[in-house]
This record gives sequence, structure tokens and C-alpha cells, in this order.
Amino acid sequence: MTVGDIQALEVQIPREIIQYWGWFLAFGIGVLVLGIAAVVRAVAATVVSMLFFGWLLVLASGIEIAQAVMVGHWAGFFQHLLAAILFGIAGLLLVTRPVKSAEVLTVFMAMFFLVGGLFQIIGSIALALPGWGWQVADGLITLVLGLLVLGQWPASGLWVIGLFIGIDLIFYGCAWIALALGLRSL
Repeated sequence: MTVGDIQALEVQIPREIIQYWGWFLAFGIGVLVLGIAAVVRAVAATVVSMLFFGWLLVLASGIEIAQAVMVGHWAGFFQHLLAAILFGIAGLLLVTRPVKSAEVLTVFMAMFFLVGGLFQIIGSIALALPGWGWQVADGLITLVLGLLVLGQWPASGLWVIGLFIGIDLIFYGCAWIALALGLRSL
């Protein structure tokens, strides 16, 4: 299949989806507003996200315990039990100490950005694929972002996660708004 073949494909959008474009628009606006609120209140968004993920892990722990009981003396019993213990401990740590958890996760994020940025820079230079300059630029931005986050640590642990979640929600909301407006024009 060539690029011309892909461009010639027509996508059939069901009428039911088109007629509900307003709901997509409302959802997009809601997510956009939520993202803006998360950026403005980044510390609160960080703490709320730690609590949310902590409770998700506690719930996952309960599900794993149920799975362990269901498999009984089967080979998977100890894997489910171990997963339940790990999920439970991690979840309780996130719920009982959301600020410290955010600081620790921020260090992991900074290291991920540093290693990922270096890998992208070195890999794109070594391979020299078409558009490698953009890949190097993306790697540099990722590397600098990791350095900035790590350079402000531990204070950055209070706001970085909430800021990143807010930025993601803003772009996600804009994508839904664009989809809704595109459906409206059909």
C-alpha cells in the first residue's frame, strides 16, 4: 500500500456520531478547563493524582487477592499474592504520603527524561534517518526538561506531576474540541 493509496481511503463516519458532535465539544471543553485548573493549581493536582493512583493500586491489590483465592493451589497463586502485596504496599504509600511519593516519582521522571533524551540524541545521530535533526531537537528538549526537573528537586516534586497532567489534559481537550468541530462541519 502506497502513500497515495492511504490518502485515497475514505473514512465513513456514522451519522449517529456526527449528530452528537455537541457532546464531544462539551467533553473537550470540560477536559480543557480541567487541564487549565490543573496547571493553575499544579500542587493540588499533584497531590490529587498521587491519591488517585494510590487508591487504584489499593483496589488492584484487592482484585489480586480475590484472584489468588480463586486460583487456589494452582501455579498462579503465589504470583497473584505477590502482586497483591506489592500493589497494596505501593498504594498505601501513595495514599498515606502523597507529597513524598510525588517527590520520588518526580526523580524517576527526571531520570527517564535524561536517559530518554540521551538515547534519542545518540540514536538519531548514529542512524541518521531522514528528519534526524528533528529527532535530535526532541532529544535535546527531553534532556533539558530532565535537567530542569532534577535541578529544582525536591521542590519540583510538588508541582511537576500536576503541571504535566494539566498540560496533557489541555492538549487532550483541544483534540476533542477539534474532533467535534470537524464532525460539525460534516
